[in-house]
Amino acid sequence: MKTFPQTAENLDFPADFIWGGATSAYQIEGAASEDGRGESIWDRFAHTPGKVAGGDHGDVACDHYHRVKEDIALFAELGIKAYRFSISWPRVQPLGQGPWNEEGWAFYGRLLDELDAHCIKAHVTLFHWDLPQALEDKGGWRARETCTLFAAYAAEFVRRFGSRVTSIATHNEPFCTATLGHEIGVFAPGLKDRAAAAQVSHHLLLSHALALRAMREAGHQGPIGIVLNQSPSYPANPDSEADRREARYADGFINRWYMDPLLRGAYPADIVELLGADAPRVEAGDMELIRSPIDFLGINYYTRTWSSTSEPKRPAPNEMGVTDLGWEVHPQGLTEHLIRIARDYIPPPIVITENGAAFADVLEGSAVHDEARVAYLKSHISAVRQAMDQGADVRGYFAWSLMDNFEWAEGYAKRFGLIYVDYPSLRRIPKDSALWFRDFIRAQRG
Repeated sequence: MKTFPQTAENLDFPADFIWGGATSAYQIEGAASEDGRGESIWDRFAHTPGKVAGGDHGDVACDHYHRVKEDIALFAELGIKAYRFSISWPRVQPLGQGPWNEEGWAFYGRLLDELDAHCIKAHVTLFHWDLPQALEDKGGWRARETCTLFAAYAAEFVRRFGSRVTSIATHNEPFCTATLGHEIGVFAPGLKDRAAAAQVSHHLLLSHALALRAMREAGHQGPIGIVLNQSPSYPANPDSEADRREARYADGFINRWYMDPLLRGAYPADIVELLGADAPRVEAGDMELIRSPIDFLGINYYTRTWSSTSEPKRPAPNEMGVTDLGWEVHPQGLTEHLIRIARDYIPPPIVITENGAAFADVLEGSAVHDEARVAYLKSHISAVRQAMDQGADVRGYFAWSLMDNFEWAEGYAKRFGLIYVDYPSLRRIPKDSALWFRDFIRAQRG
């Protein structure tokens, strides 16, 4: 096993490598019921007692909707030259079909204006989990019609703003929408139905393909891709055949279930067999469409997965410890997974679209000394460079997240941001990690 340096300052990345930061609409925007925005499934879910820690919700979040000018200026001060953000579908089309909300589109126009003014490239995600509640009431992603409506929304986006963005991702982490939202029930809409989750996963991939086609037919020439959360799976006991089998299944559900149809045109046979009667209904032509070429593959990586038929499911954490969410800090897993993908799939260029960690940050006066996050970023950026040295075609890295935000079912208790948000005052304070990332990016540009 290779060693992984704890410093990244002297790594030699290509001059055109993309360095950026990421956020998502529901996690930062707030203004949940302003200027014609419709209700999303996360509005409904978060306001359901017991669903989110602390009873938290995204009604105000970071109030980015009203503070977009100062936020983008702060991002620029921190050296960010590429910004990945998502569009709130219910903000621009409250019902998910029918009339467009011009005030919602105007907000994203202002956001793009600010990015242009600060020479920051826009990398857009069309769906980061906030489905219009009106569509959920008609079946949501379980209904095939939602795929067609999503494609219409995607085409409208490129007609309005396609020339102003650097890249477009259709979906962020379809695994989370399908499995966490429809099988485990810890994310919106909160269902616990394995068959529904499997069907949702297929419709998410189908909607991606339909949206890609619709955007190309609308004349968009820029890069289009999809963002998948991925995690290499390890058997807790490598000598146990049962544990090795469980690791294979975990890899199938998390990684291969999405990679295989996108890049091979079929779902993995072992997982289809495991699902049995719960496997999704696939219509003629679906898989060929889903396999349509993409321009980039976005990968979100946080930690590895342990699999076992017994408890506990993982050994003790390694010497790098765990994050505030209990996730093991394991940069080696990122290198190994990128190399595996390059070997097994020969994918399009890869972008690390999310990578980061939650820690129990403490504001001390006007500073946050988050040494653990700095070490996390250094080690994972080093891991990316090592994967590139061994053949992985990685073109960019986006830190998650640019600022503390609504962390889904965890509410505001967990902080991933490079920028500390004091929620009572909404004051923004760059953490030491933000200052380190700023200096690192500058050093990479020479």
